[in-house]
Amino acid sequence: MTTFTPRRAARVLLVDGTDRVLLFREFDPARPEHRYWLTPGGGLDGDESPATGAARELAEETGLRLTPDELGEPVWQQTIEFSFDGQWYRQEQVFFLVRVPTWEVDTTGFTEVERACVEGHRWWTVEELARTVDRIYPEDLTGILRGALDGATEADPVVPPAGLGIRVDAEAAVDTAAPVDGDGRVAREGEERC
Repeated sequence: MTTFTPRRAARVLLVDGTDRVLLFREFDPARPEHRYWLTPGGGLDGDESPATGAARELAEETGLRLTPDELGEPVWQQTIEFSFDGQWYRQEQVFFLVRVPTWEVDTTGFTEVERACVEGHRWWTVEELARTVDRIYPEDLTGILRGALDGATEADPVVPPAGLGIRVDAEAAVDTAAPVDGDGRVAREGEERC
């Protein structure tokens, strides 16, 4: 019988002015051949609220500093089960939508684990997500992103604070991996970085 460690997480759909979403290319240290793309975000610290955790993770992983209030309400939630580095987790996670005109990703805030298992990042269009054979988590990111963008208000995008470098990064070339099975709600083989 598999024993799951409970975990709460918050993730961010960071979308630029051309409706591209930022994803990180990662692998599981216990299964280095298992590579996948994942949104910014991660586990919540203690009793941290999802918005506070998402803002913290966004700053650490991309350099974009926003207040929890600037994130608004979550646009999607799910519960997944996954293994990472030999440990099984049952994770409740929420997703926030953040729109920026452009953004130059700054990964200097990565944790040691992230520096070890994140191979790169790129911006994806919905069409690219729909066509790729790479593993993407969450598995139905295409549908989630379409729904979030369709339901998004016409409010102005978040404008990063003055003085921060702003430009869109070039897309990184990557190899491909076969997609995994799942229903988009509970993913047995879903991945999450620590």
